[in-house]
Amino acid sequence: MEQQQPSTADPHRWLEEVESPEALDWVRARSTSAEDALTAHPLYNEVHAGIRDALEASDRIPLVAQAGEHLYGFWTDADHPRGVWRRTTWESYRTEEPAWEILLDLDALAQEEDVPWVWQGAQLLRPDLDRALIHLSRGGADANVAREFDLTSGSWVSGTDAFAKAESKGRLGWRDRDHVYLTTADDPTGATRSGYPRTARLWRRGTPIAEAQVVHTIPEEDLGLFLRHDQRTGRTVLDRALAFYRDRTLVLQDGSPRELDLPDSADASIHGDHLALRLRHSWQPSADGAEYPAGSLLVTDLASALDDPARSTWTALFTPDDRSALIDLTWTQGHLVTTELVEVRHTVRVHRPEAGGWSSQDLTDRLDVGLRTVSVSAVDDHDSDDLWLVTTGFLDPMTLSVARLGAGSAASPEAPVEVEVERLRAAPERFPATGLCVTQEWATSADGTRVPYWQVGPADLPLDGSTPTVVHGYGGFEHALTPAYDPIVGRAWLQHGHVHVVAGIRGGGEFGPRWHQAALGDQRHRAYEDFVAVARDLVDRGVTSVSHLGCTGRSNGGLLVGNMITGYPEDFGAVVCQVPLLDMQRYHLLLAGASWMAEYGDPDDPQEWEWLQTYSPYQRFDPDRPTPAVYLATSTRDDRVHPGHARKMAALLAEHDRDVTYWENLEGGHGGASTPKQWATWHALAWAFLHDRLA
Repeated sequence: MEQQQPSTADPHRWLEEVESPEALDWVRARSTSAEDALTAHPLYNEVHAGIRDALEASDRIPLVAQAGEHLYGFWTDADHPRGVWRRTTWESYRTEEPAWEILLDLDALAQEEDVPWVWQGAQLLRPDLDRALIHLSRGGADANVAREFDLTSGSWVSGTDAFAKAESKGRLGWRDRDHVYLTTADDPTGATRSGYPRTARLWRRGTPIAEAQVVHTIPEEDLGLFLRHDQRTGRTVLDRALAFYRDRTLVLQDGSPRELDLPDSADASIHGDHLALRLRHSWQPSADGAEYPAGSLLVTDLASALDDPARSTWTALFTPDDRSALIDLTWTQGHLVTTELVEVRHTVRVHRPEAGGWSSQDLTDRLDVGLRTVSVSAVDDHDSDDLWLVTTGFLDPMTLSVARLGAGSAASPEAPVEVEVERLRAAPERFPATGLCVTQEWATSADGTRVPYWQVGPADLPLDGSTPTVVHGYGGFEHALTPAYDPIVGRAWLQHGHVHVVAGIRGGGEFGPRWHQAALGDQRHRAYEDFVAVARDLVDRGVTSVSHLGCTGRSNGGLLVGNMITGYPEDFGAVVCQVPLLDMQRYHLLLAGASWMAEYGDPDDPQEWEWLQTYSPYQRFDPDRPTPAVYLATSTRDDRVHPGHARKMAALLAEHDRDVTYWENLEGGHGGASTPKQWATWHALAWAFLHDRLA
């Protein structure tokens, strides 16, 4: 329904026609103008070269995943900008110069087929590991194709027996050599309102795809249907996404889906005989049992949960307080490992099942996490207790290690789990960090809430308001912003003596579900009040001044900084807004927008539109108020957040003679770019804009 804004009400609606000749002419004219202006900046070439050098450096850490005797990884460099899929052995990987076997060269494929292919992953057939299903995207869009690849011959499987999926949102996944599970938005049953698959099918080799057996279909009003099959256990799990934060988990038994009677808002993770449940809201499994708070992690055995969750014995492995949040979990063969935030600082704990329940131990010190961000994942979740550890910090380049977890003492659950850490690789510094320091600061929001932020900049910073400073934020979908080494920020901004700030505002996951839910729907303004509180705190502390203060945000973060443009224009000198949502009256009608109504609200509901219009930058623009300098960027191939948001906002600002610069990459999807060269341009234009307007 489009009751509230007839086609005549918005003079820029025509820019929503993504690839119409008129819209693309408009895009090219403004993108060319942006490039002409920003590439002429004295620092542009230096910034572009530095970013590209960092992205293509041969001494980057090649991240890999184990399958059988090989380690597989995807790699891009100056010679392979679109990348190669390759593999090596453990023995070779431990050497300074591993010997790689190239399995697929995307640059050669793109040239051969004249398609700008972008890698979206591969799944190997187990246990033989001689076939793979490879997913490729045209220009970086979410929609992809899937093809069957023969690792023995190094060629595509062809003929009527080959598995292949036409371009659409969805996936192919192995069940066994002669069967795959297929989900596609191009199914005869149609797609959901959000544009995702609503039907899962089992497709037998050598038969027409039209004859593939329907496994399950969901209503069109749901968000989407997603399927995962464990080839080693034979278990198939269906995720019926009702909305962004509401799911039903179904386990396929004897060919029929059986639904787990669990809270819609909880995330279920199944491994072996165990079920782990992450709560977004408080839950009392049975009338006479304990009530677990939102943010808790519970475990039980899968069989009892399938039978009756109320009769299951649930163990709480993590219970949050107002300082902590669970952000991730990973299973190994015999352990469950959790990553938590305490005051936005990472901790790692290991949990193991014992005869009388579960035991838990803190591994943070033994893994030498310190103040860095750590990413933990299983090397092989079925046959090993080894963990990949990736650590990084604002001034600490990435390191890659393997942590081997021993069993500890079987006689004593309190005995420490044995941990052996092997450091495999460390990336070199990409920008000079001497004289820089990192501090954690706190601002006070409009309602008195303390909001954390990280500040990176010169240790001898003059507190006279003269330092160019950029604040980055996101504030949505329970996504936490934590310390990470970013050579792009380092080379483009920090090495020039400027300050970079990362704000942990409400709407994010820095303090778990409560922090996220505090800025949902009609409370969305809390995220924007938090962000401007950080900006004002920086000015009050003398770090910077309004004329030297900018902000950046992407996607939902683009909506955040869009609200700085129209809601708090007097607090910023410049705004970089990339792949953004901005027209909140029509967002649910554009591409995947309907899937985010649980986060923002439904514009077709008059009561919800009352609050939505208060943070819809496109509708909120007031010609009588000033606006800071604005840089807007998006991608023509973004099929998640419609490029019309950025286009229309640029046209609106230009119509009122505001300082607005617009640039659009013709490929790149929601990420914005597809190759290191494109990424260097994407970032260098934005940072040249910030240098020009703030410094």
